[in-house]
Amino acid sequence: MTANITKAGFDLGIVTTNGDAMLEFYRDVVGLEFEGTMVMEAIGIARMDRLLCRDSVLKLVTLTTGVAAGPGGGMSGCTGMRYFTLSVDNIEEAAAGCEAAGAPVVWPVLESRPGVKIAMVEDPDGNWLEFIQMG
Repeated sequence: MTANITKAGFDLGIVTTNGDAMLEFYRDVVGLEFEGTMVMEAIGIARMDRLLCRDSVLKLVTLTTGVAAGPGGGMSGCTGMRYFTLSVDNIEEAAAGCEAAGAPVVWPVLESRPGVKIAMVEDPDGNWLEFIQMG
């Protein structure tokens, strides 16, 4: 039996040891709306910063115990979830804002196929964030 999806978006959790910088990047640079911070020490979460992206939620999770950093390198670093995509209507501005804030630019704005522009940047933990603009 398949899942009966009840929400238009999805929630994505990124585990970090760099909570302040990650929150600043996604809230102040990318522009996601800060919903709040939760503490759930009973399950090992010292802090979960929740950021809204329409019907989706980005959860920045700082654990109560130390955790090893994941490998960098985006898509070529290893298998697994390596990047996520935000659809925008101002890709040049979005990518330039990240670059101005010091985020490494993996791919500058380029046309990946007719009528579709993409850009890829790296967050403070080395995760990749793709911007896409259609049309």
